[in-house]
Amino acid sequence: MEKEKPTLIPDNVTEIILESISDGVFTVDHEWRIMSFNRAAEEITGISRKEAIGSHCWEVFRANMCEGDCALKRTMKDGASLTNTSTHIINNRGKRIPISVSTALLKSKNGNILGGVETFRDRSLVEALRKRLDGRFQIGDIISCSDTMHKILSILPMVAESGSTVLLEGETGTGKELLARAIHDASPRKKKPFVAINCNALPDTLIESELFGYKAGAFTNAVKDKPGYFAVADGGTLLLDEIGDTSAAFQVKLLRVLEEKAFSPLGSVKKVKSDIRIIASTNTNLSELVDTGKFRQDLYFRINVVNFQLPPLRNRKEDIPLLVEHFIEKMNLIRGKRIEGVDAEVLQLLMYHNYPGNIRELENIIEHAFVLRDDGLIHKHHLPNSFAGKEPIVHESKSLTHTLDSTEALAIMNALKENNFNRLAAAKTLGMHKSTLFRKIKRFGITLPKIDGRSKTAS
Repeated sequence: MEKEKPTLIPDNVTEIILESISDGVFTVDHEWRIMSFNRAAEEITGISRKEAIGSHCWEVFRANMCEGDCALKRTMKDGASLTNTSTHIINNRGKRIPISVSTALLKSKNGNILGGVETFRDRSLVEALRKRLDGRFQIGDIISCSDTMHKILSILPMVAESGSTVLLEGETGTGKELLARAIHDASPRKKKPFVAINCNALPDTLIESELFGYKAGAFTNAVKDKPGYFAVADGGTLLLDEIGDTSAAFQVKLLRVLEEKAFSPLGSVKKVKSDIRIIASTNTNLSELVDTGKFRQDLYFRINVVNFQLPPLRNRKEDIPLLVEHFIEKMNLIRGKRIEGVDAEVLQLLMYHNYPGNIRELENIIEHAFVLRDDGLIHKHHLPNSFAGKEPIVHESKSLTHTLDSTEALAIMNALKENNFNRLAAAKTLGMHKSTLFRKIKRFGITLPKIDGRSKTAS
């Protein structure tokens, strides 16, 4: 009987395995230069193997831990492997990608340390699911858990796809331009320009030439042709911000452009075809302006095909903890800092502030704190002077219960972080019994690590 031939194992079996798995894998030498970079690493980062190999790892990943608490650096220093450390990287398109990281020493057959190896897994889908489960809804830089914003964001993809003209109404700083960008980015025009113009910032004598452009000789000093915003935005989206502040004469010309889908540059008798989507926004009530004769009714009907009314921040205070977390993550990336959050007193002050400047004002408050703080928690003395001596004042509102729950949950998370997730120490910091803390952790769905700060061992 003929013996079966042994199966030959290819010499490059390790390379074949690494190329077939869905986790990104790379290795570095003692100078932190990348020596190998598998297919999944290319897909997650968007950076080719050719570009990555030979580069320093922080040049490729731009992770939030690169500047300080690098998992691979700890492994190289202490010789201990780390598993499932959460962080995020910035891919080649500037998008933030949440990942989990595991690290180990890279050794030769005789035990010599050649460098380090890191595997990382894209957690984007997991993070998206977690946000949906905890009531969070996010599109681009718009983040919310309020019912009002949910209604807007849930139909945004259909509105974006439709191509219809959109009117955005809301107070200054409520995020009208962010919503306009989100509509553009979700539309078939997303690869074409998005152009925003503040109609209120231009005098009536200039707004027509800025929007429609002009031909050489159209007026004094017009020595050459200049395209307007309608031409620049061709094929894309044009946001006309503060449209309620435009003159009656300009409103007539804009109405004609929307009806004819063509415009004439100043000094030209020829019509230029216009293939753009118009999104208009205003911080005034246009229907009231129509009633008082300050805005043309026919233009109002033309732009008011789909209407979104963005609520002021004082009416969606349940979003403040989410927005604070979002702004801190964003500014940590931009400024290379390691701010962990805000303390309970600061959150209370932020929750009960009235925000005449809305979301923009909240972002400015956090940015002010970043000037004075590099890491750790933001405390009251890091806030603008307008908060000095302030005490929280409770205002009744429909969302007060949700607001207070959000405040308490964040205070518990901050106490846990401060005490290295030692539950007993956190309870003492919060001034509550340990059983009360455990009950609230369960109620708020707070996820705790497997390591307890008491023993540094798996619990």
